[in-house]
Amino acid sequence: MTINTDYQDQHGNWHHYQTNQNQADPYRVAQHRWQHWRVLVLSCGGDPMRWAFLLGGVLLLAAPAHATSVLSVGDGDTITVSEGSGRIKVRLACIDAPETSQSPYGMEARRALQGLLPIGSQVTLRTKATDRYGRSVAEVLKGSTNINQSLVGSGNAFVYWQYISGCDRQTYSRLENDARLKGAGVWGVSGGIQRPWDYRRSRRSGSSASSGSGGSSSGRYRCGEIGSWSRAQDLLRQGHTYLDRDGDGEACESLK
Repeated sequence: MTINTDYQDQHGNWHHYQTNQNQADPYRVAQHRWQHWRVLVLSCGGDPMRWAFLLGGVLLLAAPAHATSVLSVGDGDTITVSEGSGRIKVRLACIDAPETSQSPYGMEARRALQGLLPIGSQVTLRTKATDRYGRSVAEVLKGSTNINQSLVGSGNAFVYWQYISGCDRQTYSRLENDARLKGAGVWGVSGGIQRPWDYRRSRRSGSSASSGSGGSSSGRYRCGEIGSWSRAQDLLRQGHTYLDRDGDGEACESLK
């Protein structure tokens, strides 16, 4: 195959190269292809290196996606979806909803997510990663609606800035700021409620302090001793978050 290349140098002079790809060395072939790219970009206006950078960013954000259906909603940022003949748990990426025990905001966030994703909803997952609990971390789309962004915009979740990589930072920031200015949901109190990540950290610290002080396990429950799944959910809402070991908003799943 013959490669024809026309390009303009820094002095404004045009040059033409013709190379047979079967005879050319790889470096020259790559160089000629770059010149083709450069000419196309310059003909549209703009710096080619900047265009290359922007194109790379677009490709990076184009995360793998696949369609599935919603089986259940755990808490304000966790769902279970079908995966072939099985199921997978999905942690909504780049956001953090209040914990179930952060009353009343945690349950409000869960109801908001249930309203956005009724059981059986067809959704598309833009998967970003797999977390330490084995859950898929993903943006969830229902049609053209980005569910993660909708929760932030309605004040039912915070932007999880520590894990914003791979999401549209500018859009999430704008939506959170709009919710804050409106005093929506978690922003109904000045400065917003305690952030879920701080809440979890404080509860872990309190639990560790209790163990370190020689306290007994009195007041703590084991799934096998509770008796029913519904009772376990009641205890979770009362603050017994240790019953939800995988952090999906559902306690003692083995009791189902």
